[in-house]
Amino acid sequence: MKVLHVNMSLDAVTGGGTVERVKQLHKALLKLGVESHILTINNPDNDQDYFSDSKVTKLPCINKRWFIPSPHMATVKRLVESADVIHLMNHWTLINAWIYLLARKFGKPYIICPAGALTIFGRSTLKKHLYQWIIGKNMLKNASAVIAISPHEIDLFEEYGVDPQKIHQVPNGVNDDDFNCSDSTIFRKISGIVSVPYILFVGRLNAIKGPDLLLNAFAHHNELPHHLVFAGPDGGMIEQLKRQALDLNLKDRVHFTGYLGGELKSSAYHGAELLVVPSRHEAMSIVALEAAISGTSVLLTDQCGFSPLADVGAAIEVPATIDGLSKGLRKIFMGNCNLEEMGKYGRTFALEQYTWSIMAKRFVELVSLIKK
Repeated sequence: MKVLHVNMSLDAVTGGGTVERVKQLHKALLKLGVESHILTINNPDNDQDYFSDSKVTKLPCINKRWFIPSPHMATVKRLVESADVIHLMNHWTLINAWIYLLARKFGKPYIICPAGALTIFGRSTLKKHLYQWIIGKNMLKNASAVIAISPHEIDLFEEYGVDPQKIHQVPNGVNDDDFNCSDSTIFRKISGIVSVPYILFVGRLNAIKGPDLLLNAFAHHNELPHHLVFAGPDGGMIEQLKRQALDLNLKDRVHFTGYLGGELKSSAYHGAELLVVPSRHEAMSIVALEAAISGTSVLLTDQCGFSPLADVGAAIEVPATIDGLSKGLRKIFMGNCNLEEMGKYGRTFALEQYTWSIMAKRFVELVSLIKK
């Protein structure tokens, strides 16, 4: 079985959850003996190679605003023709449209996994509507199968006219080995948060992720000894958030660390008393899974697509509002919540149901089904 994954970027700093998903699925498939290959585009703004693999083809980028790939036709044609199935990650990308057209030309089955990208939100809404009208709807309807990573996405697929029988759920996963560094002093030394307890946010500082909601909610609880840590790259909001922290007299209690990866990220999770996922919209929060596997309790909004974590007692779920998050913080720190117990529930839940090895097997079953 030969699988070709297509994703616009493999840059862990700017690529978000789709990058993590495609990398982890690729590695898990290789362990299962599947011939897995990734086609992507070089990030012209980042020379550091965050994912070096001989089974990755990176096309030069000729326009960094729209991530237009250089048309290396012979290379791309060879990859498409040799694949048994093509796996398109994300949705609003030119490389996806290009590979979709080639898949149709060569009669190759393809699977689409938008991973939360179907909802039109934020910038470029007009362009996204145009993309959907020109090619996006047909990409979805003509797919051999589509992957939803949460039940909410199933409804979105059906709204776009996808045959319900083509919709399959393969959630995000997590690797225990990636989060086995439990020495919280590593993160504390670098961040300067030496001894005080802290609440952690992990993700892009972008409106859809809701960091402003969390900051305002945190401001309602001056009685807490905790500091608030925003760990993630700027998605257009960092200056606004810094001004907001200053206006709320929280400058000394709010920290911005930038992107965290590897051992440092694991250390931050293990040292946090709580991870908060204040997203306004998200298909399924990967960072909530990462916190769970690290044994850290979670506060998340009902827009994160991960209610099962709350259902097993590992998280508290609240509305995606300042008031909802504020009440959640109050319940966790001033109620009867046992954070250590919540963390244990989350870790067991992640290990038993959400590892990438489990998700890779589901993916293989799906590919076998559409090849029949």
